[in-house]
Amino acid sequence: MEKRLEKYVDYMMEQAQKLLAIDSPSGYTKKAAEYLCSVYREMGYEPEMTVKGGVLVKLCSGTSCGPEDSDGVRRSDAPEAACSTEAFEEPILLMAHTDTLGAMVSGITPEGRLKLTPLGGLNPNNTEAENCRILTRKGTVYTGTFQLSNASIHVNGEFNEKKRSYDTMEVLVDEPVENAEDVKKLGIMTGDIVCFDPRTVVTPSGYIKSRFLDDKLSTAILLGYARYLKEENISPSRTIYQHITVFEEVGHGACASIPEGVKELLSVDMGCVGEGLTCTERQVSICSKDSHGPYHYDVVSGLIDAAERAGVDYAVDVYPYYGSDADAALGAGIDARHGLIGPGVYASHGYERSHRDGVANTFSLLKSYLG
Repeated sequence: MEKRLEKYVDYMMEQAQKLLAIDSPSGYTKKAAEYLCSVYREMGYEPEMTVKGGVLVKLCSGTSCGPEDSDGVRRSDAPEAACSTEAFEEPILLMAHTDTLGAMVSGITPEGRLKLTPLGGLNPNNTEAENCRILTRKGTVYTGTFQLSNASIHVNGEFNEKKRSYDTMEVLVDEPVENAEDVKKLGIMTGDIVCFDPRTVVTPSGYIKSRFLDDKLSTAILLGYARYLKEENISPSRTIYQHITVFEEVGHGACASIPEGVKELLSVDMGCVGEGLTCTERQVSICSKDSHGPYHYDVVSGLIDAAERAGVDYAVDVYPYYGSDADAALGAGIDARHGLIGPGVYASHGYERSHRDGVANTFSLLKSYLG
């Protein structure tokens, strides 16, 4: 990547860390959405909050094509891609999501412990002994730890064999409570949101480790792309929208709020890394098929062509257990082509890891594909 563009990758990494610090499990995303609106406004855009709570913004209207207009201002770093007769010219919607995994209080035990129900695919095996925050309806926030019931190995002879599930695990509230009534007096009740610590770390070697990189890392990439268009005075030949959805983890993030005229949907989400797949954390992944079926053949082909033109380090993979906002939109009846890309992320829905190179390659692919 050109040296002058590295600042946008730095910006994406910074925004990822800021977003990860804002609790936003599905159903409790208002603060994250308000933050995103403020960032878009600072860049000079006019975002709007959807009724469901997502953030929708129009980046450009597809008013130019080529390296420069008559005023001599440079408009595109990828003129061949922008002007190609093979490139799609209809409006496109880029989608990422800022909702994350989390939990909700489903009950209080006689001993004053909290039973949980997951929001999205939060796996108890991945959250044992994790610190969390309990958000009450009155605004008070308490801390706690999600533990196996009878969690002392010196007391529980079945500690190793016990299956970790929401039936066998509970939150210990960090308050002097001895029974359910003590907990209720704090204002904690069924339906309260429980947020888990992201534990974000960025290493000197460029790795970013955190819960909820899915999908705050790609949300940050879309912010960086929006900033790039503004600061470099780029006007791609296509009309481009961005939608940061807030219910992706529970399956209906992009089922609504598709702008009129959009003919293509591109989810920018996490790329899968694992056994049987070729993608690494330092690449951008192009998904050809997930658990809902194949992505649009022409979109996948166009993404591969754009990656190769720009010298992007990429991989094409099939995700066996995955669904995206693009899938949700098509399931809702939207008539559009669809695709899915994202930086490689290891240990999805657990303590995840990616790399700034994966961020840079995703950014480069967006630049090349969109023109």
